[in-house]
Amino acid sequence: MYPAYYALTVWNLAVFAMYGIDKWKSTRSQRRIKERTLLLSAFCMGGLGALLGMHFFRHKTKHVSFQTLLPLALLANVALVLAIFYLTAGAL
Repeated sequence: MYPAYYALTVWNLAVFAMYGIDKWKSTRSQRRIKERTLLLSAFCMGGLGALLGMHFFRHKTKHVSFQTLLPLALLANVALVLAIFYLTAGAL
């Protein structure tokens, strides 16, 4: 069970870094990370890292799609983790 928590932590740190990298690239007029990729990474168990990255780096904060979808991604991530925990609790 613990390796899964470590993997989630590393993944959320990577997603957080993606938002920072994209913000850095935006200030230097470099090729950016696609919005679809940023959102997909949030829904693939990176909701916390994405939401924190959006606010910490002040990146994509004015996009309505990010304002609504990132909290939904975090809720979906939490619901999935709780469902897995609930379903496997009997196996412990």
